[in-house]
Amino acid sequence: MFKKLLLFLVFTMFAFVTYGQTIVSTSPENKNVILEEFTGIKCVFCPDGHRIAQGLKADHPDDVFLINIHAGGFAVPSSGQPDFRTPDGEAIRAHFGVNSYPSGMINRHIFSGNSPVLGRSAWPSRANIIMGENSYVNVGVEATIDVQTRELTVHVEGYYTGNSPESTNFLTVALLQNNTKGPQTGGGQGNNYNHMHRLVDIITPTWGDPINTTTASTFIDKTFTYTIPAMYNNVPAVVDDMEVAAFISETQSEIISGHGARATFTGITTANDVGIVSIEEIDATCESNVAPKVTIKNQGQNTVTSLAITYEVNGDSHTYNWSGNLPALWDETILLPEVPFTLQATNTVEVTIPSDDDNSNNTLSTSFDEAPAGTGTIDIRIITDAYGYECRWNLKNSNGDIIESGGPYSNNTTTEIRVNIPADCYTFTLIDTAGDGGTRATLKDHEGTILYNAVGNWGAEKAGQFTSNGVLNVNQNQLDNLSLYPNPASTVLNLKNAENANIQVFDVLGKLILSQDNIAIDAQINVANLANGTYFMKISKDNAVATKRFLISK
Repeated sequence: MFKKLLLFLVFTMFAFVTYGQTIVSTSPENKNVILEEFTGIKCVFCPDGHRIAQGLKADHPDDVFLINIHAGGFAVPSSGQPDFRTPDGEAIRAHFGVNSYPSGMINRHIFSGNSPVLGRSAWPSRANIIMGENSYVNVGVEATIDVQTRELTVHVEGYYTGNSPESTNFLTVALLQNNTKGPQTGGGQGNNYNHMHRLVDIITPTWGDPINTTTASTFIDKTFTYTIPAMYNNVPAVVDDMEVAAFISETQSEIISGHGARATFTGITTANDVGIVSIEEIDATCESNVAPKVTIKNQGQNTVTSLAITYEVNGDSHTYNWSGNLPALWDETILLPEVPFTLQATNTVEVTIPSDDDNSNNTLSTSFDEAPAGTGTIDIRIITDAYGYECRWNLKNSNGDIIESGGPYSNNTTTEIRVNIPADCYTFTLIDTAGDGGTRATLKDHEGTILYNAVGNWGAEKAGQFTSNGVLNVNQNQLDNLSLYPNPASTVLNLKNAENANIQVFDVLGKLILSQDNIAIDAQINVANLANGTYFMKISKDNAVATKRFLISK
């Protein structure tokens, strides 16, 4: 297990000025959240759990700490897949009887019933409860890794601002790895899903190191050393991506509070070296402004606090003076200021940083395309999976206004909608409320040009842009003078100027309610049997299609 306790010091004093306290507060604080998420690479809804947990962390970066435990049936790899399981994780899963995924525990606290295990939808509300409670112990942690020896040193401090109800508490230190690329069902990224906060080992005993003095004014100071192996279950252990989480619990359950820290690094032989790791992919666009997002990494030993970043878009140069704090082997993603550019069929972005000890990683470029262009008559085709009720979509113009929208729909159905739009730049967004995609969607103009296409597990949403020249299908003018009244209606709906057209009426779930063919120029549609609500009438004539929305109110 590569575990070795180097130093174990516990001081109990009442005059704190004599302590060696450096990283823990001695003032009463509220509890921090330790979210242990049970997950697996074959769990279709786990990416949604990751999204919820990461959102909670983003909202409370200093108060919420995540531990992703790959365990259970959905974590068992197939041939050729990575094994992210750990003995500690399986022991925790078995102890708490976890049998659904994703699920999680907020501080291992039982909020109701007899189990602390919660479904993902409950995490935010339960976390807010914990963060609103007083903690009788504060926790601080810091970690350092020597890249030459792979030796990790973890320093933990605790301070009791009140008395624990238990005479013995337990300190647990978990080692986590970020940025591990691997498969994830439902992630929409194939084998390149980015696994974060992944438990690789617990460097204390699984259920923690005992703390035998738990009264007010007790100061805890413990230092652990641990040699990080080259692999965990044949998965590379990348020291750059390691972080630690430490927490104090009353027993095997009921975590009182905890904290986390990214490791800092020593033993790097290069003094000054910043590299450009990546430029985030820029989707095809019809806009005339762009804000590139670039990730830089400090490959040198010296901390970087400022950097002049030059970026060219189609040859036009701009400079951004970044300032911050970037220790050795840390990276940071920087959103560069939005700049105007002249849109071309293929566009280039090149990012450059100043010369340093290694200039081989100081320049990186990428390209992106102009969005597809279409006419003013657009056909939207939605093919739902077995969860059509999760599907939504919207179409926005260049001002960000939603001009068309749809969903939810029935399961395993096909819905076709034709819309007419003026010349503009548009964004179509397909949404899955469960976060796992599955619905297929295609947008074509009346000439057959594909403007948008989504298939597979594309995640929570998939957006794409296109332009319209505003030119309508020549047959569409036949339906320009349609009128539908009264709206809302109760028993009869009048349709004017639709001679020889065919009509179909659908409810909001896409179910066909009624249809008529070859209607008169001024037709009366009997809607007396329709329940109150929203309906859509599809009117077709000579390959032209129009859709009208109406309400039934009785």
